[in-house]
Amino acid sequence: MRSYLDFEKPVAELEAKVIELRQVAAQGDAVAIGDELAKLEAKAEKALADLYASLTPWQKTQVARHPQRPHFLDYVKSFVADFTPLSGDRQFGEDSAVVGGFGWFRGRAVCVIGQEKGSDTAARIRHNFGMARPEGYRKAVRLMQLADRFNLPVISLVDTPGAFPGVDAEERGQAEAIARATDASLTLGVPTVAVILGEGGSGGAIAIASSNAVLMLEHAIYTVASPEASASILWRDSARAEDAATNMKITAQDLLKFGIIDRIIVEPVGGAHRDPDAAAAATGEAIAEALKEFEHMSPDELRTARTEKFLNIGRKP
Repeated sequence: MRSYLDFEKPVAELEAKVIELRQVAAQGDAVAIGDELAKLEAKAEKALADLYASLTPWQKTQVARHPQRPHFLDYVKSFVADFTPLSGDRQFGEDSAVVGGFGWFRGRAVCVIGQEKGSDTAARIRHNFGMARPEGYRKAVRLMQLADRFNLPVISLVDTPGAFPGVDAEERGQAEAIARATDASLTLGVPTVAVILGEGGSGGAIAIASSNAVLMLEHAIYTVASPEASASILWRDSARAEDAATNMKITAQDLLKFGIIDRIIVEPVGGAHRDPDAAAAATGEAIAEALKEFEHMSPDELRTARTEKFLNIGRKP
């Protein structure tokens, strides 16, 4: 069953009528209602395309959080062959919010790291909704250093509302772990590409997204804090999250304009959750093109390019 967001109700009603007509056609004379069904399908498709062509930042936030939106493991399954995950940070323990390992991407060995939110209740609890503790970021550092040692590109697939804010995470050095992961990302001597799949929240995202190329899906968001948290800070009212989302410029379109990301990956009409295979194919193609740009650069050139990229954010041309 497809899950609809509140602003998608007009489309939901049209698609419900399409399903009803198809059931009638299957039971009776399909020819008699064929024209009506075709017109209704075209109307539903147009309504969906028109709606998604003009989404507000808050609506994009809802799409980025859609419960059926594909996550890290879905993308890895699509375009990484023989993926072998590694566990543990060799200091404290394992954190399932961050999944990372090695595999083959289009004939080349790579390291793949990202946050996994989970696709059902049990998986979401197991992966802590993609919110990592310090051991998750320290595991990411361990994997990045392994990739650097064996000259393997690093692909980061980001999808997190932010690092876990619990007391236990703070006790184990959450801020320090994020800082070290960010430093490791910036100092790698191999090509690195990050993709914001859904939510790119705060330091929890930048810890593994400080890459040579930062790509972003069309309806993803990338922000210093969630709209709800920002509204609580600015206006002491989390109910004003929609206002915060609008003013923070968190969409891919705004961030490309500001030079914070390098490319927008077009999603299927209606969002990645409508056609996960097409979304994964487009993402894989974009990653391949980005990696190709850096394949002939030396480690020092890669570090310099990455450093300059981030230092130039916010500077006037």
